[in-house]
Amino acid sequence: MSAARAIGLVLGVAADGVLGDARRRPPVVAFRRVAGSSPARGAGVAAACVALGVLAERAGRRRPVLQAATTAVATWAVVGAAGLATQGAELARDLEEGRLDPARRALSELDPRVTDGLTPVALSRASVETVAENTSDVVVAPLVWGAVAGVPGLVGSRAISLLRQWSRGRRSWVIERADELAHLVPTRIAAGLTVLAAPVVGGSAGGAWRAWRRDTIAHPSPNAGRVEAAFAGALEIRVGGRTVYPHGVEELPVLGIGRNPDAGHVTRAVELSRVVGWLAGATSVVAAALLGLWRRSR
Repeated sequence: MSAARAIGLVLGVAADGVLGDARRRPPVVAFRRVAGSSPARGAGVAAACVALGVLAERAGRRRPVLQAATTAVATWAVVGAAGLATQGAELARDLEEGRLDPARRALSELDPRVTDGLTPVALSRASVETVAENTSDVVVAPLVWGAVAGVPGLVGSRAISLLRQWSRGRRSWVIERADELAHLVPTRIAAGLTVLAAPVVGGSAGGAWRAWRRDTIAHPSPNAGRVEAAFAGALEIRVGGRTVYPHGVEELPVLGIGRNPDAGHVTRAVELSRVVGWLAGATSVVAAALLGLWRRSR
């Protein structure tokens, strides 16, 4: 079982890299439409998807080929590393070339904040923040839960993230608390991997560690601030501060120490996201294999 799940994760991550943007994959598109039309319907579909994942996981317990195949398909369906890299690179290019309106539209596809009127500095700051947060939400979290729980973990993690994206403009307490719980461990793993990945992109591992440990105490989210601070510290920039959402203005703490970000920092954030994704993929495969060995030894 351990080998089959690990192989499925490898195949799914590879398929994500080859086939590109997860936003245009039928399962994600269909779920977005349902969740956007009705929160209750979205939650019901999410529960049904998790239930189907449980059935698929049980069916594959004694059939390694089936388990590898279902894990691979689920991983491909929910992991968004390739799409995030593509969107982030396009956003950085728009900022570099001074095309602010396309940059604002691109950012609004990734982040629920109000983008109208954002200056180049504010757009760059928001872009680094959203690349960091999405790295945790659509790459690290599904892989972590996939390693631990297989297909139900993969599907459930991404479904909660999509429901949370819908709820941000409507402030659903239940969805927000479920999202916080589901991402409590993955965000910290993502922050830790950011520390390890920072030197690969010419960043500061020490800066990432210090910002993560120092600046997130005052952040209202138990999750998002961790990885955003780690990215800021790695790139030696400042993010956070006043942020306008459809539901109102939030005065968020400043994360990191250094200069204000620019388009070049957005490009480096995308590169950092790629490396964190690779590390998350390798970590999830090893974790799946070790958990399988541990369960067999009991």
